[in-house]
Amino acid sequence: MTPRKQISMQRRTKQAAKKRSAASNISGKKSSGAKQATEKLISKAEMRQGTTLQAAEELISNAEKRQGTTSQTTEKLISNAEKRQGTTSVVPQLRQNKGWALAPEEGFSGVSFGNRPISDPQLVEIEKPIYGGAFLARLEGKAVFIPLTLPGEQAQVRITQSKPGYATAEAENIVRVAKERITPACPHFGLCGGCHYQHTGYATQLAFKQAILRETLERGGVTVPSEITILSGEPWRYRNRIRLAFDAAGNPGYRSRRSHAVGPMRECPIAAPLLVEAALAFAQAARGFAPAMRPTEIALFSDAAETALLATVFTANPARQRFDELAQAWHERIPALIGAELVTEGRPGQQPRTLAQWGAASLAYRAAGFDYRVDHGAFFQVNRWLVDSLVERVVADHQGALAWDLFAGVGLFARQLTTNFARVVAVESAPSATAALAANLKGSSGIPVKSDTMDFLRANATHRPTDVVSGSTVPDLIVVDPPRTGLGAETCALLGQIAAPALVYVSCDPATLARDLRVLIASGYAIQSITLADLFPQTFHLETVVQLRRA
Repeated sequence: MTPRKQISMQRRTKQAAKKRSAASNISGKKSSGAKQATEKLISKAEMRQGTTLQAAEELISNAEKRQGTTSQTTEKLISNAEKRQGTTSVVPQLRQNKGWALAPEEGFSGVSFGNRPISDPQLVEIEKPIYGGAFLARLEGKAVFIPLTLPGEQAQVRITQSKPGYATAEAENIVRVAKERITPACPHFGLCGGCHYQHTGYATQLAFKQAILRETLERGGVTVPSEITILSGEPWRYRNRIRLAFDAAGNPGYRSRRSHAVGPMRECPIAAPLLVEAALAFAQAARGFAPAMRPTEIALFSDAAETALLATVFTANPARQRFDELAQAWHERIPALIGAELVTEGRPGQQPRTLAQWGAASLAYRAAGFDYRVDHGAFFQVNRWLVDSLVERVVADHQGALAWDLFAGVGLFARQLTTNFARVVAVESAPSATAALAANLKGSSGIPVKSDTMDFLRANATHRPTDVVSGSTVPDLIVVDPPRTGLGAETCALLGQIAAPALVYVSCDPATLARDLRVLIASGYAIQSITLADLFPQTFHLETVVQLRRA
C-alpha cells in the first residue's frame, strides 16, 4: 500500500469511528425511554420460547419505533462505515475438516450477512434447541440464539445483533463437538435458509421437536399429556412443492440463511428429485428467451409419484414474453410438466395477475385412496410420504350426522370425512382452492361453502340453522387446519359457543397453538391426545394434531 493510500485509509477509519460514536450517543439518549418496555417484550418472548426469533425481533422493532429511537439510523451509519473500510462477512457453512469450523463454500460464497459481527469471539456452551431453528446459550446471563450448533457443544461465537434482553450470534468454531453431530447430506446446508437440522441425525431432530412442542405448550399455560405421539416417515426427498428464486445469472436457488441473496442450487435432498430436475431444466430453457424473459421466482408442485408437474413462473414484467414457446421447450426437457402459468405479482398490496397459461390448470394427486384435484397455487400438504397417515390421524374413528371442515383447502380431510358422516360442510375462501374443493366433494355427502371461516362461524353461532340432511343444529365434529397465525381469540370463542362434542386442531405453529388451546380449554374442551406430525424433516417446522372433546 502506498503512503498516500495508507493515509487515506486511516482518515476514513477515523471518520467512521466518529460517526459510529455519534450515532451511539444519539441512540443512547433517545432509547432510554424505550428500554424498560423493550425488555418486557423480550422477556415475554423468552418465556414463551415458542415464538420465533423473527417474531421477537418484530416486537422489539415496533417498540423502538413507537419510542422514537434511532437504532435503524445507527445501524445504517455503522454499516456504511464498515463498507467504506472494506469489511465484509461471508455466509458460513459447517464442514468437517480436522474438527468443525465455519468456512465459506461454493454456491453461496460471497453472500454477506444481513447483520455483521459486532463482537470479538466469545466461548459459550449450548444448552438446548429453541423454536425457530437456533440453539440457546448464555453470556453473562443473557440469552444468545445461535444456529448450526448442538446442545452440549462449546462454541466460539461472534454476536451479530444485540438487544437488551437477548442477542443473536454466529458460531465460528466448535471447540467441543457433540457426539450427535454428523456431516450434512446437502452441500448447501448452512448457507441455504431452507434446512436447520441436517448436522444431526433424524432421531435427534425428533427429540428436539418433541421437547420444543412440550415446552412451548406448557409455557403457554397448557397441561400436556404425559405422551406426545410422533408421526414420522422417510426424512429425505419428501417435499412435493418448492419455490425458488433466480440470481442475476438466471440460476435457480434458495434464499441464503442470513440475507435475501440467492445462492445457485445444485441439489436439494429434501425435495422430490423431479422438482430439482425441472428447476434446472427451466433455467436452461429460459436462457434461450433472454433478455425478454427474466423470471424472478418459480413454484413447482408434483404429485406423489412424480408423474405430473405444475409450475408457476413469477415475473416483474407484465408482458407475455412468448411463454407458450418457453413452456413447450421446457416440456420437451421435462415430459412430466403438464401445466404452467406466468404470473406477475405487481406492487406490494396488489393481487397476483396471471398473464399466460400453458397446458393443464390442475393435476390429480392420489392420497388416502382418492384422486384429489389440485389447481395452480392451491394449498396441499407438502410431505408426500405422510399425507395418508396424517389424514388417518385427523379423521381417526370419528363418525356421526354432521361434521365441519374449516380451512378446508381442496378438501383433503373433508373428502375422507364423508365416508363416516351423513353430511360434511367444508368451508374455504381461497380462490385457488374453492373450485377444486367443489370438484373433490362432487358425488359425496360433502357440501362446499365459499366463505371466510370467521363469517361462517359468526352466522352459525348466532342462528344455529338445522342441517337439512342430518337434522342437526350442532356438528358432531369440527376439524380446523388454520394457517400459521392460528385461530385467534374470536374464532376460539365462537367454537366454544358452538360446543361441538369433538374438535380436531391441526396446527403448523406451536406458539399460536398454545395460545388457542388455552382459550378452547377454558371454554370447556379437554385434550384427548397430541400427535407431533413431522412433515418437515431437517427443518425446525412441525405439525401438531390435537384431539379434543367437551369435558
